Amino acid sequence: MHERKAEQVPADPEQERIRSETVRRLERSMGALGTAAVARMEERLAWFRRMSAQDRSWIGLVAQSGVAAFVDWFRNPGRGRPAVTVEVFGTAPRELTRSVSLQQTVDMIRTVIEVVEGQVDELAAPGGAQQLREAVLRYTREVAFSSAKVYARAAEARGAWDARLEALIVDALLHGDREDGLQTWGSALGWALTPVIAIVGSLGGEDAGKVLDDVRAAARRLGHDVLAGTQGRRVVAVVGVGDRYPVGELPRAAAEPLAGLFGPGPVVVGPAVPELRSAGASARAAVSGLRAAAAWPDAPRPVLADDLLPERALQGDTEARRQLVEDVYTPLLGAGSPLLDTLTVYLEHASSLEATARMLFVHPNTVRYRLSRVAELTGHTPSDGRGSFVLRIAVALGRLSEEPGA
Repeated sequence: MHERKAEQVPADPEQERIRSETVRRLERSMGALGTAAVARMEERLAWFRRMSAQDRSWIGLVAQSGVAAFVDWFRNPGRGRPAVTVEVFGTAPRELTRSVSLQQTVDMIRTVIEVVEGQVDELAAPGGAQQLREAVLRYTREVAFSSAKVYARAAEARGAWDARLEALIVDALLHGDREDGLQTWGSALGWALTPVIAIVGSLGGEDAGKVLDDVRAAARRLGHDVLAGTQGRRVVAVVGVGDRYPVGELPRAAAEPLAGLFGPGPVVVGPAVPELRSAGASARAAVSGLRAAAAWPDAPRPVLADDLLPERALQGDTEARRQLVEDVYTPLLGAGSPLLDTLTVYLEHASSLEATARMLFVHPNTVRYRLSRVAELTGHTPSDGRGSFVLRIAVALGRLSEEPGA
């Protein structure tokens, strides 16, 4: 069906005469109206006074353009809706939307309209005050709609740019390249908080966009900086946590509120690092842990990448092997052969104190004391199932590292 054209209403000659006279008066007053609007903003709006001279001049130009566009539209009412976005906001650079918020734009528009409305009786030709007042109200509505449209487009473009930059940073962190530029890239996204942790999980059957949006929103509600991206079906979030948590509680305390937002399966948290530039180590440890987590079905969620060192080492992670040797084997070796020998015999004899004592020709209390020293030095208890596993892997890797050519 064809859309019916609106019937043309014949123009009232008297109203057209009044309109023409009002237009002439408006044209003579355009410069004064724009200047008065800027002066009113200077007087009433504290944020306007704090702006740079350049940004204030741009806003003044927007105000002048708004008045000029209104006069042009009022002169030709038959043109329909005014093209406010181009005629008014097209005069200012796109960067101005980053200096002026939508709320500030509303304040600016309200101020300009107040200036015009306050002079309607003087600006309108005799008998044309109501005609001009109605036109101002209609134009104000169009400016409001156009303002929202300008900011929505800027937000959409900014969001798409941010997402691409986030993906680039996450990829750089995981591959260990361009780390010198990470701080600059992070600053472009408003990144400020340290220390930094990486959290990695799977998407499962969830939509990637939804998971990323949920993780970002939750992290920001907690006051964190956050970068998030996907690699295949894997979600990687890099979080700047600030001073919200004591150092001794990191990184687990920061990751726990976010772990439920990832898909089913393990969620692994990399170690806390002092800045975004070094976050690659945390991200790579977390990804390595996620790959190896299947070997520990009963792991907590979230689980620390450092708690998965044995599984990561078995899967070939050289950094995990080095860390196990340095954190576990080297301290035991430095404490003397009795400790290392006692631990080895204890693990080989099914964690039996009596059997170990007989093999070493010592009292069971001596074995007990030496094992407590092992726990103090390494943080892993030999009598605990998980602890004995970590110690066994670490001792084996340590001995292998001492072999010629290792």
